[in-house]
Amino acid sequence: MDDLDTMASKSVSARPGLLNPSRPVRSLSVVFWLWKTIVFLVVVGCPGPGYDTSTSLLPQQGVGSLSLSAPLKFVRWDSIYFVHIAESGYVFEQEWAFSYGFGKTIAFLSSVLSPWDNVLDGSAKIAIAGVALSHLAHYLSVLALYRLSINVFGQETTTQRLVCFLSAALHIISPAGAFLSAPYGEPVFSFFNITGLYIYSSSVLDNEVGKSVLRNAKLLLAALVFSAATVVRSNGFLSGFLFAYDALVQLQRLLSRGVSVDAFVHLGVVVISGCILALGFVVPQLFAYAQYCMTEDVSRPWCRRLIPSIYGWVQDNYWFVP
Repeated sequence: MDDLDTMASKSVSARPGLLNPSRPVRSLSVVFWLWKTIVFLVVVGCPGPGYDTSTSLLPQQGVGSLSLSAPLKFVRWDSIYFVHIAESGYVFEQEWAFSYGFGKTIAFLSSVLSPWDNVLDGSAKIAIAGVALSHLAHYLSVLALYRLSINVFGQETTTQRLVCFLSAALHIISPAGAFLSAPYGEPVFSFFNITGLYIYSSSVLDNEVGKSVLRNAKLLLAALVFSAATVVRSNGFLSGFLFAYDALVQLQRLLSRGVSVDAFVHLGVVVISGCILALGFVVPQLFAYAQYCMTEDVSRPWCRRLIPSIYGWVQDNYWFVP
């Protein structure tokens, strides 16, 4: 370990400028925005419609609009669904395969650009809002990952600090590439999920030093953040395994050591946290159920299932994913 620390110290001292773990936030910020500038210029500079012509399906509103300008260069593949949902809501059943939270959020943010209605059409405004939100969410997720890495690996030695720094730096140049700049739900989901993990890991550290009140508050906050992540992408529901495992640990503690106030309260908070997280999965489906299953004119096959999940139906019926 001493040899690793020595090597890490030399590596850090050899790079006092751009990549300097001794100034992590500044260095990560500079690297992030340089990388994003490169990605932005590559996407905007690509000639023609590119490999995917789905943007041409968006309605063009006015000859003088900027509907074919830089913002819509990012509207490719699945992002056309997000833009359409933000602009028109869930018109088609298969659109429920895409983020409920992200579409609603960029629709709200695009309203800020209403003074430019005579220049930008609806799709362009929503694309700008989506691109801006994705950039901001990706940046914040990088910082959250750095703090999460400190909780996991520590920061007492130079090697630990370097590992934490590199983990966040690698998230900047993620293989997802332009998808983390486009109007996609992934950057927002990444921010919420990593932030939730950071808060949860902080609650574990608080528990180790006996800060039970702070631990419980952070568990509830982590659940809220995980729930927001689940609204953006339904697979955020998998974060619930953290609370399920925690509940089993506390239950085993109660059975083996007897009932204690702290263990009982801890178990109760964990169960409540799991329920909060589950709401992020259940609530959007309730909206879909009300739209498709509680009216006389519309009744879809999935409404009659034992567990009427529109997510499962759309994946199976439209995307052929059982």
